[in-house]
Amino acid sequence: MKRLTNALRRTAAIAAKEVQHILRDPSTLYLAFGMPVVLIVLFGYGVSFDLDHAPLAVLDQDGTAQSRDLARSLTATREFEIVATPADAEGIERLFRSREASAALVISSGFAEHLRRGQEAPVQVLLDGSDGTMAQAVLGSATQLVAATIGTPPIEATATLLYNPALRSAVFFVPGLIAYVMAIAAVLLTALTVAREWERGNLELLFTTPVGRLEIVLGKLAPYLGLGLLQALLVLSVGTALFDVPIRGDLVLLFFAALLFLVGMLGQGLLISAVTRSQQLATQVGAISSLLPTLILSGFLFPIENMPWPLQVLANIFPARYFIDALRGILLKGAGLGVLWPDLAGMAAFAVFVLAVATLKFKRGVA
Repeated sequence: MKRLTNALRRTAAIAAKEVQHILRDPSTLYLAFGMPVVLIVLFGYGVSFDLDHAPLAVLDQDGTAQSRDLARSLTATREFEIVATPADAEGIERLFRSREASAALVISSGFAEHLRRGQEAPVQVLLDGSDGTMAQAVLGSATQLVAATIGTPPIEATATLLYNPALRSAVFFVPGLIAYVMAIAAVLLTALTVAREWERGNLELLFTTPVGRLEIVLGKLAPYLGLGLLQALLVLSVGTALFDVPIRGDLVLLFFAALLFLVGMLGQGLLISAVTRSQQLATQVGAISSLLPTLILSGFLFPIENMPWPLQVLANIFPARYFIDALRGILLKGAGLGVLWPDLAGMAAFAVFVLAVATLKFKRGVA
């Protein structure tokens, strides 16, 4: 019991020293609180697949009231804006080349007559495919609006969108942004600060004391864990306030998932600092090992199911894949522990593994 008490006292002393270091270093506080807010605002407002006044050209070869009604129906919402009415197909191509239009509606002659007879009406939507993402969004919206205007007898299909009925990009992106900024900040915070102590020889001096490796690791980890939880609360508040992201699930479960994710990311930063022992190298390794997996191999931007199977296997190693899935489940769907326990187990396994390896890498003596 006395040995445990002494160990806890030493761990608390290291944690207190680290807290003083954090409070004296403005760059650490900016990295923890300033950078996440800047990133989530930039990504939240700057990255959007929502259609907003997409430039549309209309080639009306029918010239009837029905064809004009169809063209007006596409501008009834903010998704499209008619910017030109070319006289022929060559005019559409010129508009695409000059980037004055990203889509064109071609209404062939006989459109009204086909509608009157109940036949399939000739309508064509042309897209500028140089921007594949925008082309997909334009195609989906234009096809839906044209079908709603013309009708598709004798069968009518109705689609109901759950969890994000307006299909707003921010609602989909913000949970991934939370994981993205937390991963970068957590890894860089620990990797940089501990690597700086390696460079200055502070850890070598610390190893001459009776403090054990696990006590050093836990003492270094604890302050940044508290800082990370405050960071999670901050970015979640910014995301819900600025982008109206709903919170449908249990906040306790959400912060438990954030805790597991942070432990893994902080442990990864400690491991990087122990291996590199250089601020410059720790920055590079930390940025690459946190930024790329969180951005590409987590389901943040690209569905994991659509990746080749080797990348799918690799994606299952990184905790961001599980954290983003848990965030979307809790925030958007109100999912509970019974659904999300595999994600929590994946993050816990990564945290235990990386902390164990980081502890083994903290060796006494000069490397």
